[in-house]
Amino acid sequence: MGKPQHKPNPRLNQIFNDLEAYQEFCQDYGYRFNEGDLYNMRVYSYQQYNKMINGKNFKDQWADDERRMMR
Repeated sequence: MGKPQHKPNPRLNQIFNDLEAYQEFCQDYGYRFNEGDLYNMRVYSYQQYNKMINGKNFKDQWADDERRMMR
């Protein structure tokens, strides 16, 4: 018998890469992070993340909070 070989699944690697990028986005822009929200377009934070990825304008929660605090 030959040696069993482990072949990494590229789809699984992509999911973990997307999850890390989504977590960084949530931390950088002040959104609540939940792993279950990944790929869920009904969640506001993922909608904003998707806008950022596509190069559109998105809302920065930290900047909004800072503006509110300065009033």
